Amino acid sequence: MSWFGLGKKRSKFGRWLDSKGIKQEDIRKRTKLGSGTLTSMCNDQDYVPKISTWVKVQRALKSMGYDVDRDKFFDV
Repeated sequence: MSWFGLGKKRSKFGRWLDSKGIKQEDIRKRTKLGSGTLTSMCNDQDYVPKISTWVKVQRALKSMGYDVDRDKFFDV
């Protein structure tokens, strides 16, 4: 699946963020995670974040009005 037509692969999580109009940078700022971690979460289909990383992302998304579970996006 292309990301904005640039030919970049996106993970389930990345495609979900795109569909909601949420920018990776918005999540990064709220979680204080490194950009490499979020890039992996959004682009690497085999990446599985640590529980502590996902909890930060989940809290950020919840503060934005989204309630999602990790197993929806990652094979755990």
